[in-house]
Amino acid sequence: MGENEASLPNTSLQGKKMAYQKVNADQRAPGHSQYLDNDDLQATALDLEWDMEKELEEPGFDQFQLEGIENQNLGHAETEDLNLDSIQPATSPKGRFQRLQEESDYVNSYTRSAPKSNRCNFCRLLKILCTATILFIFGILIGYYTHKNCPSNATSSGTDNPHLYQEILKAIQAENIKKMFRNFVQLYKSEDDTEISKKLKTLWTSSGLEDVQLGNYSVLLNLPGPSPSTVTLRSSGQCFHPNGQPCGEEARKDSSQDLLSSYAAYSAKGTLEAEVIDVNYGTADDLKRIQKMKNVTNQIALLKLGKLPLLYKLSLLEKAGFGGILLYTDPCDLPNTENLSYETFMVSLNPGGDPSTPGYPSVGGSFRQNRSNLTSLLVQPISASLVAKLISSPKEKTQNDVCSPLKLPSNEIRIVSMHIQTVTKFKTITNVVGYLKGSTSPDRYIIVGSHHHTAYSYNGQEWASSTAIITAFIQALMLRVKKGWRPDRTIVFCSWGGTAFGNIGSYEWGEDFRKVLQRNAVAYVSLHNPIRGNSSLLPMASPSLQQLIAEKKNFSCTRRAQCPETHVSSVQIQGDADYFINHLGVPTLQFVYEDIKALKGPSFLSEALFPKRTTKIEEMDPFFNLHETITKLSGEVILQIANEPVLPFNALDIALEVQNSLKGNQLNTHQLLAMASHLRESAELFQSDEMRPANNPKERAPIRIRMLNDVLQDMEKNFLVRQVPPGFYRNILYHLDEKTSQFSIILEAWEHCRSLPSNETLQEALSEVLNSINSAQVYFKAGLDVFESGLVGKN
Repeated sequence: MGENEASLPNTSLQGKKMAYQKVNADQRAPGHSQYLDNDDLQATALDLEWDMEKELEEPGFDQFQLEGIENQNLGHAETEDLNLDSIQPATSPKGRFQRLQEESDYVNSYTRSAPKSNRCNFCRLLKILCTATILFIFGILIGYYTHKNCPSNATSSGTDNPHLYQEILKAIQAENIKKMFRNFVQLYKSEDDTEISKKLKTLWTSSGLEDVQLGNYSVLLNLPGPSPSTVTLRSSGQCFHPNGQPCGEEARKDSSQDLLSSYAAYSAKGTLEAEVIDVNYGTADDLKRIQKMKNVTNQIALLKLGKLPLLYKLSLLEKAGFGGILLYTDPCDLPNTENLSYETFMVSLNPGGDPSTPGYPSVGGSFRQNRSNLTSLLVQPISASLVAKLISSPKEKTQNDVCSPLKLPSNEIRIVSMHIQTVTKFKTITNVVGYLKGSTSPDRYIIVGSHHHTAYSYNGQEWASSTAIITAFIQALMLRVKKGWRPDRTIVFCSWGGTAFGNIGSYEWGEDFRKVLQRNAVAYVSLHNPIRGNSSLLPMASPSLQQLIAEKKNFSCTRRAQCPETHVSSVQIQGDADYFINHLGVPTLQFVYEDIKALKGPSFLSEALFPKRTTKIEEMDPFFNLHETITKLSGEVILQIANEPVLPFNALDIALEVQNSLKGNQLNTHQLLAMASHLRESAELFQSDEMRPANNPKERAPIRIRMLNDVLQDMEKNFLVRQVPPGFYRNILYHLDEKTSQFSIILEAWEHCRSLPSNETLQEALSEVLNSINSAQVYFKAGLDVFESGLVGKN
């Protein structure tokens, strides 16, 4: 803007005759603006000087001089009195020219007989003073408007304005979140997912969010059948619903919706009568033990949820030859506050996205595959009370207040008939996506994801917590935006539809905008089911974000003194972050409140969606203080990532995570350890040579900052492997759970090969890890080479 304004005086005088007067640098007015003394303007003035000299040397100017002399009819002495030497071209490069605007009769004033007096000198001096005054005022205006138009650089950076974030977060109040939560709960009765999405869009728009869009996708959903599934004991002929109640009209009427919601989406359907075989958690060791004792072909497995991803365990059981699965959650694995013995639940067997369009978005004209079921197994979730009846145990046994896990006696045989019926239909799911565009880097996205209720699924209320939190942050943020502030990078707020069926909404949107997100997505902040307990704050994050998250967690724990000794970990998390972690390699983080016992128990229990469990949200957080804490913690991290000139990612932490994942593993080869060491060296060099100087405001160059941020945001893409077991993350930086520190694919391959004569699977897994580490090491080295080349080019 300053440059455009500076050119206005010259353009306004085009077409008029000018005279040029040389002014030495030391003759400038004492009050001259410092803005005009900078190197850029000096260089511009120097160029102007030599342009003027060329102009003065042109034949046209000589002709103007000669004509003036002839018309004056003056002698040589008169010509000397005119002092024409003052308008000769300057020979000194340090000189400055001032362009003086003359009257239309400027030439005529010199053709008349000029009196030899001081009047002419006085006029020239007056013109010089007027011009200098104009330039001085003009310089002040340039400085004023330049400063006025560049406040965002000062206010958008957290380092320059430490109070900005707190000012925004101060507007987040627990009472407001509670009010929104209750309003959202009333919306779940809607028959159409689109209606909920429209109301959410209206709320976000009324809060001030500028660009809010609805994204509709027609997807294949597997829904409950017209009547509940049943399990019948052949020995007694007793028929039970999944919740353990006897089959009958009265039981159906009492809890018809809960019974219908107790199913496995995308399971095979039909009837199977076979022996029930207790496979415990369904690990590789469990199956080896069972297969030595019994023939499992086309039998029904009694399977506990937890310890490993459900999809992985189902793949093992399907490969072993089982025909059906009765799935349950052992009460001993749940916190004491949970009494779910008679409650049913829902699970999804969909790894992600619309099953009819795997790998590509469900847009109009897309080819649809016929995939009504995603497994050949008949899978039915049942309650712990029904399991107790199947094993002839009236209730779970306790000894000295110690819970005894449910277990079918190995010497007893149970024959049951399971009947499953579901309906597959194409339905519309809707995403709500709102954009707050950044001021300096609008093409870089920080994506914040929650999910809203999908009317076709179970009647849980976790989504209301998630939606209330993201809406509260939007409202607080927009209060500051309305005052003129704007983040440097774009923040994209998303409320996903179809989450319960396999994160369908987020997958379809991600596949739809895949090319854009691969280039522009910086980070993903998950708000999926943030209140799962009330005793422990559990942060989860990518390795590159762990240091940032640990700072926020420690600050929160200092204020509330509610946090046990838990560290920030990179573990597989449930919810819509799946696509961004495993297909885009985007750094991800999440804050949740959990029960301490849940942290000590088996992992992956959250794969079960209990309809009634979340009605206790207000019991777990009656004053919604935990909701407020999650909102503020997540919000502050979002603001830092969106505003810091250098992304707050730590390259060295990735290298350290890789080395820690190789500790204590006897399978590690020399090549793996050596490659991990090289990666650490490159990361340390990158951290010290590029990141530390960039964090010094005095050493920042915009082009170098942009290059550095591009390297930081794409670091995790190097750790995406091509193929993993079902339910495992493709991003190998994430572990299965808190208890596992080694690379998950190596551990799984080792378990798989223990019973096989060939170790080909293990060698493939080791090769995948080796290639990922090598890719990251080359990536950092290439980044250093680019910066070094840039420096050489500048010098």
